[in-house]
Amino acid sequence: MTSHRAAPEHTHPDDVPVLTALAALADPVRVQLVRELAASADWSRSCGTFDVPVGKAAKSHHFAVLRAAGLVEQRDEGPRRVNRLRREEFDARFPGLLALVLREDVVS
Repeated sequence: MTSHRAAPEHTHPDDVPVLTALAALADPVRVQLVRELAASADWSRSCGTFDVPVGKAAKSHHFAVLRAAGLVEQRDEGPRRVNRLRREEFDARFPGLLALVLREDVVS
């Protein structure tokens, strides 16, 4: 059986207003997702492998917010949706913002 879900829509960081980026990074669950992605190889993590304290629907919503903010790119590989942090593109648009969010000493 093949999946008929729609392919994820992505927003390029160049098209993201700064307040959208800040709002996406203001949620602790999304920060955790970004941090886990930053520590992983591109395309190595499917959505179900993140250990966050929310259900599947809420996790999907958080990934949608991260995509809309230009932080995450996703693609389907069979039944799995895998993820990549758009670090280079996001850093070009918002220099230093992602590095600040990824610092462990920043209070969550």
